[in-house]
Amino acid sequence: MNCSEAARRLPGYVDGAIPSKDHAIVREHLDSCGECRDVLESYRRLSVCLTKVERVAPPADLAMRIRVQAAHSVSSWDGVRRSLSRAFLGFEDIFSRLAVPATGGILTALVVFVLVVQNVLGGVQLGVVANDLPLNLVQPARLESLAPFPVPGVVATEGHPDSGVLVLQATLNAQGEVVSYNILSGPKDAAVKHQIDQVLLFSRFRPEISFGRPTGGGQVLLSFSEVRVRG
Repeated sequence: MNCSEAARRLPGYVDGAIPSKDHAIVREHLDSCGECRDVLESYRRLSVCLTKVERVAPPADLAMRIRVQAAHSVSSWDGVRRSLSRAFLGFEDIFSRLAVPATGGILTALVVFVLVVQNVLGGVQLGVVANDLPLNLVQPARLESLAPFPVPGVVATEGHPDSGVLVLQATLNAQGEVVSYNILSGPKDAAVKHQIDQVLLFSRFRPEISFGRPTGGGQVLLSFSEVRVRG
């Protein structure tokens, strides 16, 4: 330990306020350094003099002055808070007055937007030519041509004529082929189903078009009002 390091620890050495390890190192340094011993001695004399100094009593009104000063500090902060509160109320009043016009403007913009969209869509539909293909993103499946051979009539079994219409719903794949069908109304015996299989096999369908590509799952509703099958 050099003299500079020892000098920083001498006040604590006198008061016994440094760790015991530092105390031993300072003690070892003092044994070999006369200058530091002189500085230590001056600290000891100063400590003795301070112990002889009479204690000065605080002023009698010290506590009152502290309370008054604290009250002034609180009052200044109260003024700041009141100013901020008034400013906030002013901004709130301004925004509340602007809220109604702003809301009205938004509603007006929405109404105008709806009217414009309706006019645009209406104009697009009015401009469609009769033979043009629809430009929808999804076009439903449909029947292109029914089987080219004649369809025999349908007569119910046991000689009871069937006056109802044969209605079925066919489901297509992406190639326009019928993968399944469901008879919604009309006879459902084996002879009728065999005839329906033949008709659907030789009929031509267009599959459902989604975003320009054929997709499976499209359905076509077929009605045979003059179909007769003899059982």
